[in-house]
Amino acid sequence: MNPDKQIIINGLLARVNDSPYVIVIDYTGLTVPEFSELRNRLDDSGAKCTVAKNSYMRKALSEAGLPDVGAELVGQTAFVTGDAEVFSAAKVLKNFEKEFKKPEMKVGILGEDILDSAKLKVIADIPSRDAVLSQLLGLISEPATRIARILLEKFDPEREEYKPADAEASEEEAPAAE
Repeated sequence: MNPDKQIIINGLLARVNDSPYVIVIDYTGLTVPEFSELRNRLDDSGAKCTVAKNSYMRKALSEAGLPDVGAELVGQTAFVTGDAEVFSAAKVLKNFEKEFKKPEMKVGILGEDILDSAKLKVIADIPSRDAVLSQLLGLISEPATRIARILLEKFDPEREEYKPADAEASEEEAPAAE
């Protein structure tokens, strides 16, 4: 094999090995500014979009020991990988597709599983880990918050029924003294 080709394949292999997922997209019809915008949005979510020859990516995926998605590697394809969660990258791709009607998510690899475009869209709807943790924290703290509100409401020193009797008497005398 040509040494230049092997360098490219090794770079793709390193990117695939460092990522917990690979999403294959068909970017046919995207203009250069739209593709740049897609890359910027993916960068913000911790993902990278790479364009490479399908044969090079097929070889890199094979060397990485990942499932064969060779049937999907046709046409103008780009490959999304990242070091963060797959949810955020899939969400960016889904929202971008809604906005621009392209690119199309073709297939994804998550661990040893192959995900079709429908499954990728379902994954895009799952909230991120941080969002789930904050929802969980809210759920856990809700009972304590309710108890604190009830206690504050019941035993609020500013309420009339809880003022001491001598405080009520002094309030009644104060206006008469003026």
